[in-house]
Amino acid sequence: MITSDRMAAVDANAGALGVPPKQLMESAGNAVARAVRERTEAGDVVTIVAGRGNNGGDAFVAARFLEDRDVATLLLGRAETITTDIARENWEALGSADHDAREVRDSSHLADGPASQRIADADLVVDAMLGTGVTGALREPMASAAARINGTDATVVSVDVPSGVDADSGEAPGAAVAADHVVTFHDEKPGLGGLDATIEVADIGIPDAAELFVEQGDLLHLDRAPDSHKGDHGHVLVIGGGPYTGAPALAAQAALRGGADLVTVACPESVADEVQSYSEGIITTPLPGDRILPGHVDRLRELAQERTATVLGPGFGREDRSLDAANRFLAEFEGTIVVDADPLRVVPDVETDATLLCTPHRGELAAMGGEDADDWRERSAAVEAFAADLGATLVVKGPHDVISDGETTRVNRTGNPGMTAGGTGDVLAGLCGALAASHPPVRAGSIAAFVNGRAGDAVVDARGYGLVATDLLDAIPPAMWGGGDA
Repeated sequence: MITSDRMAAVDANAGALGVPPKQLMESAGNAVARAVRERTEAGDVVTIVAGRGNNGGDAFVAARFLEDRDVATLLLGRAETITTDIARENWEALGSADHDAREVRDSSHLADGPASQRIADADLVVDAMLGTGVTGALREPMASAAARINGTDATVVSVDVPSGVDADSGEAPGAAVAADHVVTFHDEKPGLGGLDATIEVADIGIPDAAELFVEQGDLLHLDRAPDSHKGDHGHVLVIGGGPYTGAPALAAQAALRGGADLVTVACPESVADEVQSYSEGIITTPLPGDRILPGHVDRLRELAQERTATVLGPGFGREDRSLDAANRFLAEFEGTIVVDADPLRVVPDVETDATLLCTPHRGELAAMGGEDADDWRERSAAVEAFAADLGATLVVKGPHDVISDGETTRVNRTGNPGMTAGGTGDVLAGLCGALAASHPPVRAGSIAAFVNGRAGDAVVDARGYGLVATDLLDAIPPAMWGGGDA
């Protein structure tokens, strides 16, 4: 089962892994054509009603595989407004081969005229107006087309999802195509289970690696609403400092670079001014003394309740009283907490209702009681089992980062040996905090690991080894939203 936004990411990951969208469209169109052939005979009338996106492009491909049927393809709109290059290429291929391919430029043509009659005369109609990535009520001319399709006695085959049906919820906020059969791709969509239709899941050649490895497609999850306001993308609390000042400052700056709207660092008063001096964007809340102590926990819990996600640990130190404070905070706070550095060692023994995203390197994983292995495949299995035992999400840093919550496991391959420099883990923790403020833990940890490593790769490509953690900060935004160059 896969949601529509995750499917878009997996599609893009397949491209990053060398399986281009055009190849996937060819396979999808072939699968649709196969479903049509199974439900028709040679010479039967097949009418394809297609939109201007890749869903329509799948159907344009299908038309080429149905030459022994009487096929006509109706494009809803003008050909010059087809939204993707590969869909446009396949539309043009129909014209070059002299297929019956027509533009339907006005919804009135669906009430009367040749297009309407062609739908009425069909033995089978292929609905390829909208795919899984579009939600909301059908607009014209698609609403009229859906009504025309539903008014026929023809068998209806929908491509990926019946147009007008939300692929994730199964709801139809307006008119929707009543499909008899749905050919969906790669995996079933959550909203298809309640439909009165047969569902076929077609393998179109997306490799398993597109779901396992974190790739460029995962960054599609970072899209923002154009009407966003300050605070919509998270207020992160970083708890740390005392023995060290650079670590909480790095985590805070990384959270800001990673998209958090606001970041507060709760740290001992002895270092608060120094932490704040690293960046004008850091807000500090000083705590009495020179260490994080159990007496601070009530105040920390109050601060955390007012924030979207908390990063616990950068610059924390190993003093017993500080670790006792970490233990108590974890036990008493129920929100989202990224746990890094020294407080990781208390995680296995604490009972908590918090949502934990833990970021150990392999040595810290061993100290927590987790098993390690040199082969990343064996390590992935061990991390998955340990995450399930902990009831937490783990981001285990290494040449291959392994991210798992005990059920879903991802592997990240960005990064390089230059990132053994101190502080790069604090940057990762801050990125995790920014992303955990608005994304589920596995997704947050996966994208954070990918971006952190990608930023490091860009820095090393530009400057060579000798990287320091602050080099990563300016490289984070292009790694997340741009081309990945430092």
